Amino acid sequence: MDKNSNDILLKNVELLSRMTPQEIGMMPATEAPLPSVEQVKEIVRLAKSIIFPDYFNKRQPDETIRSYYIGVHMEELQGLLTKQIAHGLQFCEDCENIKTKQQVYQEAERLTLEFLDALPEIKRLLYTDVQAMFDNDPAAPNYGEVIFCYPVMNTMTHYRIAHKLHELRIPVIPRIITELAHSKTGIDIHPGAQIGEYFAIDHGTGVVIGETCIIGNHVTLYQGVTLGAKSFKYDENGNMLNVPRHPIIEDNVTVYSNASILGRITIGHDSVIGGNIWVTHSVPPYSRIQQMKAVETNFDGGLGI
Repeated sequence: MDKNSNDILLKNVELLSRMTPQEIGMMPATEAPLPSVEQVKEIVRLAKSIIFPDYFNKRQPDETIRSYYIGVHMEELQGLLTKQIAHGLQFCEDCENIKTKQQVYQEAERLTLEFLDALPEIKRLLYTDVQAMFDNDPAAPNYGEVIFCYPVMNTMTHYRIAHKLHELRIPVIPRIITELAHSKTGIDIHPGAQIGEYFAIDHGTGVVIGETCIIGNHVTLYQGVTLGAKSFKYDENGNMLNVPRHPIIEDNVTVYSNASILGRITIGHDSVIGGNIWVTHSVPPYSRIQQMKAVETNFDGGLGI
């Protein structure tokens, strides 16, 4: 390495080692370790091995042996999740009662046990999603292919785990989990969205489901569907308010590809929304919405929408 190269390296190492005002303002106030994305991936893998033990582990026809392996994975999951929740809690803005390291880990242990107690219900919901996907796709030859191969099952496993953690008001970790699925499948579901039983997404790429969406039972979406916000509300200082702004989709609704349903509107139960259209007003139950030709309209009330 010549002197010029060495000088450039040393100069920029020194510059990049300094904490900028922006960096200081964006970092948590504590100096505790940050969550580990790799460890969060392992948490999801362990949860999958518990929920679908015959698919992501060696099959164990003997229930006693099966119980042993699930127990080992549960114990490992408990340890990893407690640690990552403790690291994530430093992002909590309303946790005045957990200041010391001991208090943080006690809270993390409590939250982890609540999550573990919810695993049977998460498993039940995921098997309804498997059934919905199988029932909605004539190309699915068996349940195993749905569980192994379909992007919706990878996404929904991440989402249902993340949603429970979100319900427990755990910071950061739920969003890491759903973004892992988003980056892999192209399906973007915010962990705060509420999704009922028997949920199916066919193909899936490009689907977006916003934070305050409420989705009922037996709902099917196709690729490219957006359940998004139409406009945003601001406080007196110009800051965006986190208020309900995404659609409510009632039971037994099908939304076809590339439809955009925007704003806090309600799609009534047993409705069908056709492809390639925007819906910005509530529709009653049993509606059939489609666009036969281009519609000219003004864009207002929502950042150009």
